[in-house]
Amino acid sequence: MELINLLTDAVNDHASDIFIVAGRPYSYKKNGEIVKYSDRLMPDDTNRLIQEIYRLASNREMQYFLQHGDDDFSFALPGLARFRVSTYKQRGSCAAVIRVINFTLPDPAVLEIPERILSLGELQKGMVLVTGPAGSGKSTTLACIIDYINCHKDYHIITLEDPLEFLHSHKNSIVSQREISADTDSYITALRASLRQSPDVILLGEMRDYETIDVAMTAAETGHLIFSTLHTLGAAKTIDRIIDVFPANQQHQIALRLSMTLQAVVSQQLVPDVNGNRIPAFEIMMLTPAIRNMIRDGKIPQIEGLLSGASTADMLSMDQSLIDLYRAGRITKDTAYSYAFHQESMKRKLELF
Repeated sequence: MELINLLTDAVNDHASDIFIVAGRPYSYKKNGEIVKYSDRLMPDDTNRLIQEIYRLASNREMQYFLQHGDDDFSFALPGLARFRVSTYKQRGSCAAVIRVINFTLPDPAVLEIPERILSLGELQKGMVLVTGPAGSGKSTTLACIIDYINCHKDYHIITLEDPLEFLHSHKNSIVSQREISADTDSYITALRASLRQSPDVILLGEMRDYETIDVAMTAAETGHLIFSTLHTLGAAKTIDRIIDVFPANQQHQIALRLSMTLQAVVSQQLVPDVNGNRIPAFEIMMLTPAIRNMIRDGKIPQIEGLLSGASTADMLSMDQSLIDLYRAGRITKDTAYSYAFHQESMKRKLELF
């Protein structure tokens, strides 16, 4: 079982993720469904395949993985694709999940990313968050926004990622891409250093803790444009999550800072369409004076009500996005209901059609 052949077949079949786990066949995910590719793998098989992955990744040392039980890195096969790898131990054997990343930057038109989301790259300062569950396309959306800036602005863009996913060439902008652990010790170290590197735009792969969020807000307050992600669904839940990360005695001050620095929250899901493919549904919230007041005054639940009653390019709820897809014949009624943020409300709305 040659690893390169397995990776090639998965890429050619448009797989999104590849699974190497003892006790299961070599498998990959395509359109949200797991496809079994081989006979059941034994621990010796997975150990051998993962050793080969480390050899392909420029003979990366396995010592950290063997000692700690987890490792994250990326590698590329020329002419095929890049791969983001998460290796881990389970039941005493080696396992891995591999994300497939094409060399070419994604086409936002093909991916149906709205122009309003791309135009967030026109902002001058503040914080923009792209949120959603794992595998929902957050990194892809951010890559499209960064490419938009790269094509239209004469900026210095710094990306801090763990690991690097999409590779950006220098177009109108200078793009410095730094990989955590390979190029710098940590997000927080790299983020603090980036403020001394004359950035106009900083892409922070993920806001993992309150210290990173605090420095990111400071960067936004000092005139930089910050893009990052959170594993939350919905604008209101995203704001709650950020505030709740901090100790109780700091939360009022954080809400005040957030109300001044946050510019937009985009939430996204990938939902099955009527042809069995996966298409995006987006929630878009631009920060209006009313929403800034709600954040500052701790009235976060009111944001959901404001969003649900709006349907413009700047304000679009997830449920309205799903209804629009259903009315266009792109998704079924069951899909719209299953992926709705507010299912009871969605049920009543769907009964009108």
